[in-house]
Amino acid sequence: MTIDTSSKAFAVWITGLPASGKSTIVAALKPQLEALGLSVDVLESDAVRRMLTPTPTYSQLERDLFYRALAFMGVKLVSHGVTVIFDATANRRAYRDFARSLVSRFIEVAVECPLELAMQRDYKGTYQRGRRGESSTVPGLQDPYEAPLNPEVRIDTMKLSAKEAAETILEYVKRTRAG
Repeated sequence: MTIDTSSKAFAVWITGLPASGKSTIVAALKPQLEALGLSVDVLESDAVRRMLTPTPTYSQLERDLFYRALAFMGVKLVSHGVTVIFDATANRRAYRDFARSLVSRFIEVAVECPLELAMQRDYKGTYQRGRRGESSTVPGLQDPYEAPLNPEVRIDTMKLSAKEAAETILEYVKRTRAG
């Protein structure tokens, strides 16, 4: 079921391994979209997770429910004219595909980053906890990360800075008139 709206709002799902650069790209993208006159909100998975599951287990069932709830929040915002940026790993394609099924104007952005580089950038310690056995569900380490098969935009973080990545996404938005 797609919820359509006559507004120009749309959703952008920025996906990639943990510590691949998603949040840095989002921080550069949001003001650029706002400069187009769009109302923009970011649904950042860690912030939303703290509200929905204050002591997350990251079990498969919990993740399934969390990403359904995240998609629902996003579609509600889009239906009210707010452009949504999902800043979330969403390690299974099904999570992102579900959101796409709800939002007619949907842009999936694949943030491509080698696991070794993501592990070097990991300021939250996610990979270290996984390697020490304190977590057994780190995407890319113990849990699979299913990269998008046909994203609208691919960002190679080995070649583009966050600012350049945001500009690439913005150019796609302008070219397709998603915004």
